[in-house]
Amino acid sequence: MDDNLKIYNMIKAVPDEAQKRITGGRLSGMTDIKPMWRIEKLTEVFGVCGLGWYTTTRNKEIIDGANGEKIAVVDINLFVNYKKPFGLDEDLWSEPIEGTGGSSFIANERNGLYTSDECFKMAYTDALSVSCKSLGMGAEIYWGDSKYVKQETIETVEQAKEYVLNFGKHKGKKLSEIPDDYLSWLYNSEKTDEVIKKAINLLNQDRTDKSEQLKEPFSDMPIQEGQKQWLKMNLTEEEIKKAIVNFGHKKLSELNFAEAEKLREFKEKQQTIQHKQESEVF
Repeated sequence: MDDNLKIYNMIKAVPDEAQKRITGGRLSGMTDIKPMWRIEKLTEVFGVCGLGWYTTTRNKEIIDGANGEKIAVVDINLFVNYKKPFGLDEDLWSEPIEGTGGSSFIANERNGLYTSDECFKMAYTDALSVSCKSLGMGAEIYWGDSKYVKQETIETVEQAKEYVLNFGKHKGKKLSEIPDDYLSWLYNSEKTDEVIKKAINLLNQDRTDKSEQLKEPFSDMPIQEGQKQWLKMNLTEEEIKKAIVNFGHKKLSELNFAEAEKLREFKEKQQTIQHKQESEVF
């Protein structure tokens, strides 16, 4: 029994530095495992790639998804040599350990369809993670019967103050140590998970009670280049001129981030209404 669990016990624990917080989308607030950690563990336990372990590809294809999206799918076999971990005198290769992975090739994103030229690479990485999972790799992360594990929740101001960022230029700092302007930017970013947003809200409420409310999100942040391009592509020159005047500016570059976002949201609502009316006509 001990021998059966030998490899499992060698690779089940995932160090903090190999864990990656997911900060956007429907999996926001969960944790994945960094791909290179798997490569490192395979090499550490079984030997150099090609000699101690290797993969073969069984299938690669593009399949249709919902709403015009397309998914890249990769099926692989992982082979590992048990000579090193069990101290054997001769090679003893495993039977194929199957893995299937997928990644978006064409994704329906906020600003339209996006095509990824790395979809097969990412699908292969996903497939390898499935094969490694069969060996017990990262088992402590996967025990929730999911590819991901949900992170902690923040319920109190004290928890919010002690929350430590694990990404970005303020990585390793507590939220209470981070400048207000960065917290405002973080709160409004689409990539920020709900756990962090809740923590910032708690901090904001605490500072409000003490007359130390955070600045209005993005109030001091200038308009971004991507915002300028979107507005120029979706608004007429007359609409842009009118909006600039309404905001009390003389040119587009004088708008701040928040003003540009308000303008974009207003235009998107207009476009939605227009599309609905056109659909009703036909």
